[in-house]
Amino acid sequence: MHPEEEQIVWQGRFITARTKGKWEFVSRARGIRAAVILAVDEDDHVILVEQFRVPLGKPCIELPAGLIGDEDGAEGEDAASAAIRELEEETGYRAERMDNLGEFYSSPGMVSESFNLLRAHGLTKVSAGGGTEGENITVHRVPLSGIEQFIAEARAKGHGIDVKLLLLMGARIIGS
Repeated sequence: MHPEEEQIVWQGRFITARTKGKWEFVSRARGIRAAVILAVDEDDHVILVEQFRVPLGKPCIELPAGLIGDEDGAEGEDAASAAIRELEEETGYRAERMDNLGEFYSSPGMVSESFNLLRAHGLTKVSAGGGTEGENITVHRVPLSGIEQFIAEARAKGHGIDVKLLLLMGARIIGS
């Protein structure tokens, strides 16, 4: 346990840098969580997104994702509703339903942010996707059987690879 008092060192519009004892960490300014979507269609293709990430200085390959309740008037939004909205905005795929697989932390030694992982079901392609204005998202539909090759090719192009993509390779990594 850390009985020390938490201190805000710096706060911006979206993030807050904090200290607690010797620990330094970052949180979202309004405590907003993210919804991350695992979308696999009926032909065993996973829907991924590629977008430039300023902190990395390069494009990154990721699962589709977005913030829950970040829009004005949507403060009480649930994770499934956010996931359905974000999946369609980013990829052009509409899901009939989302199953919430739980809350996860991506880098708990440095960031307090959590995300809910949701599994999309009943996908229908309804638009080109690409995100909202300024996001410039590229959509990739990748066969699960070729995910390692896709990731290797993206890495060879200099792209970042989001840690959540380990989800798609997990059993094969453990079994090798």
